[in-house]
Amino acid sequence: MLNLGDTADASFVVQPSDTAKALSAQDDFPDVFATSRMVALMEFAAARALKPLLQPGQMSVGVTLNIRHTAATPIGGNVRAVATYLGPDGKLFRFKVQAFDDAGPIGEGEHTRAIIDAERLVTGAARRKHDLRSS
Repeated sequence: MLNLGDTADASFVVQPSDTAKALSAQDDFPDVFATSRMVALMEFAAARALKPLLQPGQMSVGVTLNIRHTAATPIGGNVRAVATYLGPDGKLFRFKVQAFDDAGPIGEGEHTRAIIDAERLVTGAARRKHDLRSS
């Protein structure tokens, strides 16, 4: 069961591989926590909140995300994301997501997730791979 206001979190220590610099292909970005890693951490927190609702063979997937990354976190910083359940949106699950480091807030926004059949997802991805090869 998932009730309005229920929360879940995810955390880790920022490694060099989590920085904007490490993730940039050829662009020159700084050695600070990458927005894409913050997004992933926020998704992990929301996915953990939905875990009790999953039936065997199901998983949750991200559908929408609207966030702001408001502060830089250095390598070695502790980062934590918290997902707070806001309620349903049709078949989707809405969350307020927030991220923090040792000095305070670093990001916030909203995120929606869906519960799906895991095999259907894998089959659909395989079909797309085949379609790409055929074109």
